[in-house]
Amino acid sequence: MTKLSVNVNKIATLRNSRGGNVPNLLTVAQDIERFGAEGITVHPRPDERHIRYQDTRDLAKRVTTEFNVEGNPNPKFIALVLETKPTQVTLVPDAVDAITSNAGWDTVQHADFLTKVIATFKSAGIRTSIFVDPVISMVEGAKATGADRIELYTESYAKEYTMSKEKAIAPFVSAAHRANELGIGINAGHDLSLENIQYFKANIPGLLEVSIGHALICESLYLGLENVVQMYLNKLK
Repeated sequence: MTKLSVNVNKIATLRNSRGGNVPNLLTVAQDIERFGAEGITVHPRPDERHIRYQDTRDLAKRVTTEFNVEGNPNPKFIALVLETKPTQVTLVPDAVDAITSNAGWDTVQHADFLTKVIATFKSAGIRTSIFVDPVISMVEGAKATGADRIELYTESYAKEYTMSKEKAIAPFVSAAHRANELGIGINAGHDLSLENIQYFKANIPGLLEVSIGHALICESLYLGLENVVQMYLNKLK
């Protein structure tokens, strides 16, 4: 079964919009685990507009499933990951002013940099993943850096799914087959939802983990958080 890691950035955004500590991020994360999710994901950004660096420290002490920390590996981020020692670090090349992640790494152009960063994290016993577009050369480049896994950037799949799901999934299937040949693990995330997750899971061989935040929280407004977590788990079986 593919693991579900829930990104709790949106919970932090809601808290920050009013000040104070409602909703309580730590309590929500623990509830999500209690509801059956196998992981918690956070993506702290330099401006701390949603997840704060202290949130990452606090969650590292409370999360009992897998803890995944995403971000652009600038010096402050690297120091945070080495301090908190999550189960997994996912390297994402987002710009400082990016609203959300909008591209995968060019693992060929940035090979030297990624190789050094990954070696640093792996020496600390932290599983490493690189956020990549579904392009075979980028998958091969990720393998060459020493990364344990890739995370396939699935925005294009989500956008094209309602027009032609077969066309939408095709590059991801090719990328997944190449990853399997190379022996690098496969994660996926970005705009996956209850509508499109089951077809993605059914067609991506070796899919180990999906990280879902925005859609899951939005769906929970209507359906309830516990119910939605269970719905995702059922679709990932």
